[in-house]
Amino acid sequence: MSISSMGSSGTPTVIDAPSVPPMSFVAPDGFHALPVDADPEDREAAAGEFARGLFPEGDDNLWDSSAPFYAGLTQVFADVGIAYSAMCVFSDDNGGVVHCSFTVGAVASSHTRPEDAAEVIEQGLARDPLTDSRRMTLPCGPAVSNITLREVTIGPELTATGEEGRLLTGQIQVFVPFPDAPFVAVFTLDTAAMNHWGELCDMTAAILQTVSFVAPVEESSPTAMA
Repeated sequence: MSISSMGSSGTPTVIDAPSVPPMSFVAPDGFHALPVDADPEDREAAAGEFARGLFPEGDDNLWDSSAPFYAGLTQVFADVGIAYSAMCVFSDDNGGVVHCSFTVGAVASSHTRPEDAAEVIEQGLARDPLTDSRRMTLPCGPAVSNITLREVTIGPELTATGEEGRLLTGQIQVFVPFPDAPFVAVFTLDTAAMNHWGELCDMTAAILQTVSFVAPVEESSPTAMA
């Protein structure tokens, strides 16, 4: 299937971490969430379950060998304050695989008005001539997007030809100020699947349209909609 036509369960992913005010968004099918909220003593087992979900056609050898890597990665993400992280795997129309990573975190802000926070972020990003930053208006409020393309050098020991290689990667980062809290949510997508860059941009835009700082239960109640 084309990643541009992938579906979604429509069920919001709710983030209610101790260090982040409540927020939610809807992730498309193909997102496999790392257990960043798992207790340290349960992290290894949770990473094993994650590996089985990410590689459903694998075997015990693959799952058991990859689980420690994902357990370590989960710990790193949890330590730096990332509230949500997912490995995203989709099939394309040519039988290939499109891969990207997606994270959500939040940083404290000195601005209580989301418009003020967005303006400061926009001004700061505009100073970097190597990025494309733009002001956005989402259903949940103002935001600022920032796109960066980087060329990564791959050592000869990691290439099939034995020669040094170069890989173009892209990053989409979107800063969304909380409307009623001095925080800014940071959504980040990283990928090396540049042949599908346009579709991944569209996918990220679709996710951002679902961002909410109101608990899903409240959104469905008459009081919240009034």
